[in-house]
Amino acid sequence: MDLKKLKDTAPWEWPESAGKMILDVLRDNQAGESDRLLAAELAGDYTVINEALAKTLLSAVRSGDEAEELRGKAAISLGPVLEHSDIYGFQNPDDILIPEELFLRIQESLHQLYMNDEVPKEVRRRILEASVRAPQGWHREAVQAAYSSEDEAWKLTGIFCMRFVRGFDTQILEALNSKNPDIHYQAVCAAGNWQLDAAWPHIAALITPGITDKPLLLAAIEASASIRPQEASEILSVLTNSNDEEIVEAVYEALTLAGGTSEDEDSDKDDDDEFHG
Repeated sequence: MDLKKLKDTAPWEWPESAGKMILDVLRDNQAGESDRLLAAELAGDYTVINEALAKTLLSAVRSGDEAEELRGKAAISLGPVLEHSDIYGFQNPDDILIPEELFLRIQESLHQLYMNDEVPKEVRRRILEASVRAPQGWHREAVQAAYSSEDEAWKLTGIFCMRFVRGFDTQILEALNSKNPDIHYQAVCAAGNWQLDAAWPHIAALITPGITDKPLLLAAIEASASIRPQEASEILSVLTNSNDEEIVEAVYEALTLAGGTSEDEDSDKDDDDEFHG
């Protein structure tokens, strides 16, 4: 199985050799650019990430000899393992993906790289987006600066990071009115993550299939269940009859989160899945 097949295969179905395959390509400077980019992307998956892959990703991020896109991909792939380590800690061996010493080294390295203005902009953006998955004291000022920038790319990074760093309710609510669809989308996700009740009217209005773009609709469905579970159950139930399986699945996940899925509804879903299948 090559990397392209891995990309098209669910991670839990990857062979045991997947991690070594990804590592070998990532370390091979003679490999094709597209292959190394794909390896950097796949390396961050929980099913394969380990000490060797994390060290290689960090080395790529730090290397000025690597292409900017590869450095950015490598940074983003460090995000999930940082978040996992931050949440689960290092007490239970079954929860440890990388050693604590490496976790701390990655955090410190990313901070230093972010503060270095000589590091390319796109790499610094990805570093910030990855590092906030395990929030530190320096992040609040960095996220505020990113969001306050007149550069739309930095502003997008800022609102994305607000999903992980507390204390930006006002900015999130403001970003819900952005004309930039990417910023709008990230604001909806952030509002749901922090259960911002003031965002409810906006989120509820987005739950309109055929009018709201599908990615934004899916984000609004998830956010609604976090913000007002009871009201979300009422407005989402209509969407269980959608012909779009992805929307139906998102609705049932949201209803479960909201505590609004009954046994009858589960039965109806099973029948609906069987019909669409």
